[in-house]
Amino acid sequence: MTSERGKLRQLLPGRGNAWLRIARRLAAKHRRKIGAVLAALLVIIALDFLVPPDLSRARLLSTIVTDKDGHVLHPFLAGDGRWRLPADPAAADARYLTLLKAYEDKRFESHWGIDPFAVLRAMGQLVTSGHVVSGASTLTMQTARLLNPGSRGLGAKLTQAARALQLERRFSKAQILQLYLTLAPFGGNLEGARAASLAYFGKEPAHLTLAEAALLVALPQSPERLRPDRHADAAKAGRDKVLRLLAERGAISAGERDEALNDPVPSARQPMPRHAPHLAVALAAAAPRGAVIRTEIDGALQAALESLARREQASLDDGRGSTNLAFLVVEQQSRAVRAYIGNANPQGHAGYVDLARAIRSPGSTLKPLVYAVAFDDLIAHPKTQIEDRPTLFGDYEPRNFDRGYQGTVSLAQALQFSLNVSAVALLDRVGPARFAAKLADAGTPLHFPRGVAGPSLPLVLGGVGTSLSDLVTLYAALGEDGIVRPLNYRHDRPAHERAVTLFGPAAAWYVRDALLDSPLPEGWGEGRGLTRRPIAFKTGTSYGFRDAWSIGVSGRYTVGVWVGRPDGSTRPGAIGRNTAAPLLLSIFDQLPPEPAARPAPPKGAIVVQNNEELPRGLRHFAVNRAAGSGARSPAQPLEIAFPPPGATVALPEEGRSLSLRAEGGHGALFWVVDGAPVDRAKMDGRRAAWTPQGPGYSRITVIDAEGKSASALVKLVGAN
Repeated sequence: MTSERGKLRQLLPGRGNAWLRIARRLAAKHRRKIGAVLAALLVIIALDFLVPPDLSRARLLSTIVTDKDGHVLHPFLAGDGRWRLPADPAAADARYLTLLKAYEDKRFESHWGIDPFAVLRAMGQLVTSGHVVSGASTLTMQTARLLNPGSRGLGAKLTQAARALQLERRFSKAQILQLYLTLAPFGGNLEGARAASLAYFGKEPAHLTLAEAALLVALPQSPERLRPDRHADAAKAGRDKVLRLLAERGAISAGERDEALNDPVPSARQPMPRHAPHLAVALAAAAPRGAVIRTEIDGALQAALESLARREQASLDDGRGSTNLAFLVVEQQSRAVRAYIGNANPQGHAGYVDLARAIRSPGSTLKPLVYAVAFDDLIAHPKTQIEDRPTLFGDYEPRNFDRGYQGTVSLAQALQFSLNVSAVALLDRVGPARFAAKLADAGTPLHFPRGVAGPSLPLVLGGVGTSLSDLVTLYAALGEDGIVRPLNYRHDRPAHERAVTLFGPAAAWYVRDALLDSPLPEGWGEGRGLTRRPIAFKTGTSYGFRDAWSIGVSGRYTVGVWVGRPDGSTRPGAIGRNTAAPLLLSIFDQLPPEPAARPAPPKGAIVVQNNEELPRGLRHFAVNRAAGSGARSPAQPLEIAFPPPGATVALPEEGRSLSLRAEGGHGALFWVVDGAPVDRAKMDGRRAAWTPQGPGYSRITVIDAEGKSASALVKLVGAN
């Protein structure tokens, strides 16, 4: 047995040597052919690395701004003027993808870029019929052509086949399909299934009907000849051809085919989505071209509030077409901006102006923040009493909006009714410079008029500039223990955001609790709607009725509303309480429901039922009337309060007078209209009565005891 094994071992090496000798003889005989094959393989490999597929067209994409769920809010044209929106197969309708593969490339998932069965079929049909019956291009080959469009013919086909092999080696099937869905032409400047679906059907390609899917399959075959917006009959014929062929191949049933054949094709292109255009433009400008920017916007809420803004603008318009609106809705906990209306009419008068970021006078909307800082300093409490009466702060004498005074009131009442003397008194104690510095440190700096040296007492009544976005940022702190955090516009916001404590939890609760009892707009709750959640809101009206504001905080949301004219001209009689506040409450009513309970007081809050229960030092607030305390403004300049400069005023009824009113100045005032003095008997302090002679323009001038004057050119119009 052992000897047999030894013989076997001796035999095997011998056989191995024989095979080696045979291989050497073959190699020597076919050396040139083998060398040529190896050289060709080396050349192909080298070319594959040295001349990779050109993906530059795939990178020349439209910048897209989406909502929080990834739906398109606002796309932008690509750099070459085309709508080229990246299309993810995972976000496309599954049936559309099935039909596309069944019609164009049924072995797409199994071949390696070239379908040999399709090539053999096409060659056989060419030989038997003498002309091309069907092509052999795979979806991968078509993608190669879309990446490098050029001449057609046999040479181009061979190049596409080589490029298809390169694509298959580099990318997965899903990635190749994504390239096709992004680059396929659909007529005009539409490229990609997503752009086509939005333009022809007005929706994302996630939920297409069978007829819509078939049209998208057909269009790339001849995109200009089959354009439905120009050649509807040809488009229908191309779609129907796809439906019939797919029914023959068993991809769809005969019943489905017949039902889809009866569906009409779109006859016009729809405009691309243009939601939140001002926010979208700002975000796109700060991002690389071709980026997909996912925002925190709630798409459905955004669309609903844009419709509300258009309707309200039409109702508020005075015929000049210039009254406008801005809204912001912020989710409290995350500071996510769920709706952003920077302009109610982006295509109209001054439509390019982003009024949510425009710097305007805030009117009385800074008052709650001054109160909160004062409460946080423990210099006052909502139940603290204060005297609302004429008061001089140096040379500055603030007056209430209605020109009257309330006497002794609590600070909670003073805030609810927006009394001016108490707000100025609290700011005087807090310090205007310190208050302005706290807002600047929170990332919401105030903007001071040109020529004003720095913060002064009038800032609390609107004598500064700020924006709706900054006010909403600050008011959101009332719902989160006084903490100011930046608003979140993007879904990919930084994990660690800068947070600044503007005031403590007790102060935030004091102000919010007081504002929950702010008086509602006229008629609200009396058949015109009653809000179903506790809302702490404040209104404001800037000098000359230029800006009307309302900012509100609920348990879950902060909402801001601005109403005015982009050019800053006046709207006599338009005040925040009756212009902006109804809009604010209407917006809240479109938000998801919230608990109806008022927020509970935080730890450390002093909760009392009446003033007598307060510590003695907090029962009364003593107004500091000494000149020079804090940073104060100079004497209030002489100005015409009504009618303000540039106003359009309705003529009074026949025999009635128009009331004139001035602010500031020293001593007795003297009025002149169109060069003629007003009867002194009709002058009363800062007021006068004048009877116009008819419609037209009039120049009203007022002069004080020191000879200083102010003028206003106004337009008088009849009732019709």
